[in-house]
Amino acid sequence: MSQTLWFTPDDDANRLLTDSPLAVTIGMVLDQQVPMEWAFTGPYTIARRMNATDVVAADIAETDPDAFVAIMSQKPAVHRFPGSMADRVQKLCRFLVDRYDGDVEAVWRDVDSGSELLRRIGELPGFGKQKSQVFLALLGKRFGVTPPGWREAAGPYGEADVFRSIADVTGPEALEKVRSTKKAAKQKAKE
Repeated sequence: MSQTLWFTPDDDANRLLTDSPLAVTIGMVLDQQVPMEWAFTGPYTIARRMNATDVVAADIAETDPDAFVAIMSQKPAVHRFPGSMADRVQKLCRFLVDRYDGDVEAVWRDVDSGSELLRRIGELPGFGKQKSQVFLALLGKRFGVTPPGWREAAGPYGEADVFRSIADVTGPEALEKVRSTKKAAKQKAKE
């Protein structure tokens, strides 16, 4: 990836997200019930607290669950629900170690179609249909993972020139547009 991602106001966290597909994947798991930039700062915080420069699936998977909860809970907490999110992140990392030898890029490497990629993403612990579609759109729009039919498989999140999700965030202005779109959608749903 040639361009640094901007998902947080922290340059070091953004560099980790740009350089580490696992960091982005963990950020996706954490991206619920907290602001997006808080969720995507989480992988950097985890790495620092594990005295590492990167997040490594095997290291997280092998960490004692109580110790990992402590890493997630230390002030400021990585997430507003550090215990349940510690469990989700460890389940994700264990799955990646067991299925893909810890290599998250193997999830999308050599896929033949967007529907196959969506299926693989949907197998990841913590990824329901919507989160899988958003992550597929993120991979396509920001990481160049574009198997045939990826936009269709990503549903509305795969559309070009929209501001629906983290896949469309390129800076602070785009983040505000995504927030406005989400707010308008919630308002419309209420009506």
